[in-house]
Amino acid sequence: MKKSVRKAVIAGNWKMNNTPAQTTALINEMKPLVADADCEVVLCVPFVDVPAAVEAAKGSNIKIGAENVHFKDNGAYTGEVSADMLLALGVEYVVIGHSERRTYFGETDQTVNLRTLKALEKGLKPIVCVGETLEQRELGYTETLLKFQTKMALTNVTADQLKNVIIAYEPVWAIGTGVTATDDQADEGNGFVRAAIAEAYGAEAAEGVTVQYGGSMNAKNADELVDKVNVDGGLIGGASLKAPDFATIVKAASK
Repeated sequence: MKKSVRKAVIAGNWKMNNTPAQTTALINEMKPLVADADCEVVLCVPFVDVPAAVEAAKGSNIKIGAENVHFKDNGAYTGEVSADMLLALGVEYVVIGHSERRTYFGETDQTVNLRTLKALEKGLKPIVCVGETLEQRELGYTETLLKFQTKMALTNVTADQLKNVIIAYEPVWAIGTGVTATDDQADEGNGFVRAAIAEAYGAEAAEGVTVQYGGSMNAKNADELVDKVNVDGGLIGGASLKAPDFATIVKAASK
């Protein structure tokens, strides 16, 4: 990490886990454990848990995010949620383009871009996910794919808006599998993302963008991962559902 030029962010992505009551209990357990964090602490929770999460996090350093947002303000989009709805509940961050959304729900590079633009327009901070499959990595397409996905996601994003964007490199082959990229693979992937931003906005702008690593970052490997220059924190899945583990990762990013 280079905290002198960009913010370190540890964001939990709860996915489809926890009821509102469980949300309240988990955040209350987490609050004292992360109170002294020297990084941004974010919990991205299911839509139904947002009110409970916002209430539980009041007065703490924990920010609340959502796991998706639609690119229209309203309309006939059954099952979707608008930026205005999220803002009304107190949401500050939103995950966009997670590989599970791309794989199971038809997200494309184009819709990821539209959702990113809408989030920025409304004042939400997007955490935009990019990443390659194992087959794409083995074919040698990692750099090409990460640069393409990053540039597509940022299409029509202004240099000023870029300051509120976080990119999360999540190799698809390491999400929920227990397999983690090596420290060097994570640093390399994040470096490809930063290089794409530099090509589009210039090196100085790229240096200021927070690029997280996701993909089975946990309490055991967090220290080594965040020690890499291009790894500015993490988008944490399973480990964010356990307060002690999540606090350990936050502590690693706070050094």
